[in-house]
Amino acid sequence: MQARDTDGLPPPQREWAMLAIGLAIAMAVLDSAIANVALPTIARDLEATPADSVWVVNAYQLVITILLLPLASLGEIVGYRRIYRVGLAVFTIASLGCALSHSLGMLTLARVLQGVGAAGVMSVNAALVRFIYPRRMLGRGIGIVALVVAVSAAVGPSVAAAILSVATWPWLFAVNVPVGIATMLAARALPRTPRSGGRFDFLSAALNALFFGLLIVAIDSLGHGGRALYVALAFAGAGLAGIALVVRQLPQAAPLLPVDLLRIPLFALSIATSVCSFAAQMLAYVAIPFYLQDALGRGAVATGLLMTPWPVATAVMAPIAGRLADRYAAGILGALGLAVFAAGLALLALLPAVPGDANIVWRMALCGVGFGLFQSPNNRAILGSAPRARSGGASGMLGTARLLGQTSGAALVALLFGVFHAHATIVALGVAAGIALLAAAVSGTRMLRRPGDEAAV
Repeated sequence: MQARDTDGLPPPQREWAMLAIGLAIAMAVLDSAIANVALPTIARDLEATPADSVWVVNAYQLVITILLLPLASLGEIVGYRRIYRVGLAVFTIASLGCALSHSLGMLTLARVLQGVGAAGVMSVNAALVRFIYPRRMLGRGIGIVALVVAVSAAVGPSVAAAILSVATWPWLFAVNVPVGIATMLAARALPRTPRSGGRFDFLSAALNALFFGLLIVAIDSLGHGGRALYVALAFAGAGLAGIALVVRQLPQAAPLLPVDLLRIPLFALSIATSVCSFAAQMLAYVAIPFYLQDALGRGAVATGLLMTPWPVATAVMAPIAGRLADRYAAGILGALGLAVFAAGLALLALLPAVPGDANIVWRMALCGVGFGLFQSPNNRAILGSAPRARSGGASGMLGTARLLGQTSGAALVALLFGVFHAHATIVALGVAAGIALLAAAVSGTRMLRRPGDEAAV
């Protein structure tokens, strides 16, 4: 007789809780995508320069990055449910602020506040999934989250275009308000999680913000040809802040920067795999539109359509990989997925001079299948290798690894454009394939882990 699950939520509470998780994540991901598409329109309407208007996007991403770990740590202290619901409320209110903004300064401030809310949602969503699903179904829950992220990223530009075709840009943000209110009602089904009873470490939070803020600025400046002295000072400041942060965290039982979790081989290898894979993904995402339009002569609409098979294939593969992750080791699934991903990238780089659309489409789909096969098992390994009481730290590191990888990938492709000029897109795809292979190798080493590396889920 099969043992009865003693963890997780019972149906239908589980379904309502996952609805709240899915809607909130979809809003956060969509908001990033639609802001990118609408940026030129916003800049013209608010009479802002393109360079200044970029802060509408950058402020949102930067705030999320520097707050993920502090809010995850706070979630362990006061409960993940509370952080999630407050983050959702802040995001909804800030969305209304974005819609009512009449200047670039007001919009940027509202986007900062929106980033705070999104960080609250993203910092603990994976930790909540661990309490929503029983252990034997954790991969399935993580696969659903990956599916939501992939679909939201895929439809983001189309949603933005559809809204802008019938309304002005403030409606891009206004639509979040009714969805946010509905999500807050569904969020009542979220589980109440154990609290650590500790105190929030404000100094560590400040050092964390300084470290990640300066690191992202340094990486971005390096990629965009910033002055050498400026870049060096930013890296040096990030290094000093990072050293101070690690020294402060080492003696702590539940540190804000989870150095305790990084001592777990499976966790550390899974984080490293995640950073490499998202760097490769962002390298390709940024380079491919230039490749299709400049080298292959496709138009903007055709480029969007030709890239669509990638996120669609990822969305199809994510829940399948999630179910597989409940049965097979993340090391082998991740290595296989990343090898397929690398093959897809290499085949894109080796396209003939005048390829047909079908040749491009199946290569894009291959990239999506590979990335989808990797992502859910890797995320499950990150969560499953951490003790249950440290789910917040694992959840925060999961999001941080993704953002660091994406930031590094975007900076690297900008650097390649400055060095290789006309051939930069081909070089970028080749480098992305190499990084994906490196990630596959790192993932494969997880198959050598000792029994007991994975914590009780």
